[in-house]
Amino acid sequence: MKLWDKNNSGNEKIIEFTIGHDRLNDMHLIKYDLKASISHAKMLYKSNLLSEIECDRIINILNEMLIEAESGELKIEKEFEDMHSKIEYTLISRLGDIGKKIHTARSRNDQVLVSIQLYLIDELNNIKTEVKSLFDLLIKLANKNKDIIMPGYTHMKAAMPSSFGLWFSAYAETLIDDIISLNSSIVIVNQNTLGSAAGYGTSFNIDRDFTTKDLNFKTLKYNSLACQISRNKIEKNTFDAIGNIAFTLSKISMDICLYSGDEFQFISFPENITTGSSIMPHKKNPDVFEIIRGKCNSIQNLSNSVNLSSTNLPSGYHRDFQLNKGKIINAVNDIKECIQILSYCLSMISVNKKILQKSNYENIFSVELINEMVLKGMPFRDAYLELKSKLKSGEIKFPKTVNHSHIGSIGNLALDKIVLKMKDYY
Repeated sequence: MKLWDKNNSGNEKIIEFTIGHDRLNDMHLIKYDLKASISHAKMLYKSNLLSEIECDRIINILNEMLIEAESGELKIEKEFEDMHSKIEYTLISRLGDIGKKIHTARSRNDQVLVSIQLYLIDELNNIKTEVKSLFDLLIKLANKNKDIIMPGYTHMKAAMPSSFGLWFSAYAETLIDDIISLNSSIVIVNQNTLGSAAGYGTSFNIDRDFTTKDLNFKTLKYNSLACQISRNKIEKNTFDAIGNIAFTLSKISMDICLYSGDEFQFISFPENITTGSSIMPHKKNPDVFEIIRGKCNSIQNLSNSVNLSSTNLPSGYHRDFQLNKGKIINAVNDIKECIQILSYCLSMISVNKKILQKSNYENIFSVELINEMVLKGMPFRDAYLELKSKLKSGEIKFPKTVNHSHIGSIGNLALDKIVLKMKDYY
């Protein structure tokens, strides 16, 4: 069944090409299309376009289908183009002419748009929950390891003393920025587009305020054409928000790959979360973190993909929009999975407490010694030049142990303030 078909004829090759992966993708969206259809039916009754009996009969069947969809039992068979045709066919086959009335005052364009929006509102909030869980874990790890020194690197060279507390809490605070991006995306998505039809509204006297409240949208997208123009903008803002999280996860995964390497040995994980080599029996590879890094790098490219697919498209609906449906579903699933597996692995991380025993880290306390000279009254630049000269001549050697209590990266984590900051946005 095809909602647009006029005479039950068509070129099957063209039909299958234009359908693409809609049947598969719509399995993630169909429960939202059913919820929107239930609200639409209520609104049609309120607007005197359905009788009370007609409305009740339609909603009863839609609710039955919704139960099947939420349990995973509802299928979109090959004879249907997408979720919309499956739903309408079911109503017509069971209710006859009454079922044909559900499409009054709407188009498949606003149907799919509102379904994607409802899906994203749920999923973006689910992602927020996953991000918050990762944040809590990182704060816990920062507290646990706040006094353990690790070398800080710039230009891939050992630079200054840092701490595992600083490293863990740095990523925790970065996740707050990612929550802010998610919040912004939710605000954009949370505007009701149902009733905009194909982008030019309807001559029926419908009540879009009703569906806005009934579907728990924050507000209404008032201009019907603006609803269609928001296609791709919704996806782009979502990809930007998810891409920010992906940026954070990719970077920490790269750190983990680096710091768990034989040359660093800053951190380690249980053997059962590493993978071996088919030829080298000694290998314990960080494949899981490499896959997180790879997936997250791909996610960051999706915003650009939307830009390219929508560049120079005029206002109104275009079938190009369909191509982003699968991308957004895959991106949502991938980012949730990456957050979950990263959290799982980080919960088993071990840190090396004896890193500074390596001779190549002797000089990382040079800045601390300069600061001590400054506190005794010497101008910073003079202290810098004097210490540099002594380092070059080998006149000064740093001890293996130093008084670390005053080092900034040890004493100034501000973990309590970071936690309070998260509360402002989560």
